[in-house]
Amino acid sequence: MERKKLIKFGIDWAAILALALCFIAFTAIKGGAFMSQSNMVNILRAMAITTVFGIAATITMAPDGFDMSAGTLGSCSAYAFVSSYLWFGQSLFMSVVITIVTTLVLYQLTMFLILVCKIPDMLATCALMFVHQGLGQWYIGGGAVSTGMRTPWNAEPLRTALSDSFSAIGRAPWIIIIMLGCVLAAYIFLDFTKFGRYLYAMGGNKEAAKLSGIDIKKYRYVAGMITAVFIAIGGILVSSRGSSAQVMCCDNYLMPSLAAVFVGRTVGGAEKPNALGTMIGSMLVSTLENGLTICAVPFFVLPAVKGAVLALALIAAYAYKRE
Repeated sequence: MERKKLIKFGIDWAAILALALCFIAFTAIKGGAFMSQSNMVNILRAMAITTVFGIAATITMAPDGFDMSAGTLGSCSAYAFVSSYLWFGQSLFMSVVITIVTTLVLYQLTMFLILVCKIPDMLATCALMFVHQGLGQWYIGGGAVSTGMRTPWNAEPLRTALSDSFSAIGRAPWIIIIMLGCVLAAYIFLDFTKFGRYLYAMGGNKEAAKLSGIDIKKYRYVAGMITAVFIAIGGILVSSRGSSAQVMCCDNYLMPSLAAVFVGRTVGGAEKPNALGTMIGSMLVSTLENGLTICAVPFFVLPAVKGAVLALALIAAYAYKRE
């Protein structure tokens, strides 16, 4: 019994311990360069986008769903955001609204395949990755959406430059404030509302939830729409940070965000996707990447580190169940 308790304690707090060890190790190696105020801001800024996409995955996974298309859909959101602002001359507020609405509309196809056609989440969203890539690149004409470029239909954009307000969204402190707002909103939604409790009930035992009177399709659809909103926010942050919408600009955030969710579900013995755990998981991934970069580790090694973090998170997530 004592052995099981020790194992569970180690698994429950492994992410926090790993994060602390990262800070100790990188500080010992690089000293002030790692612990400087500017570098701490860099870590927070780097983890912000991963955290927002991770929150989208957290909402999806709470009722036992899964989404492999968040990165490609986020790229479509980025295209919609920058093109609304530059090509069509919309205000910043209207560009945000258009982006969220566009993402919600595109996510209807995801919900149709999962809820109506009853295709497993993994298969449906893997197929939609290619759909989003094709639609997005058709819309932007296969190139980036940025200043100084004509539209795919060879027209002059209505706006030729990005405002300071546009670029400020992707810079500190706003990108960090937006991240914290997303985490807080998801935390309140999942832990303190009826909808959140129902989603967790579905994730725990879908059949039992159905027998207790929960409308499975309705609440899965609600989770999908909330997921789409967070994906749209992620796309907005990526394009604002880069001052453009590059081809497939959000695709690389998929795996780090999933790693963050799997790391986070073990934090504090939660044993379920949760917003605070996802933020901690994202901080662990970003701190590792930042520290290794400062230590001059070759950039092509970093994906292997992210993959290792995801593998260890999966081991931690399921190890206690085997006990």
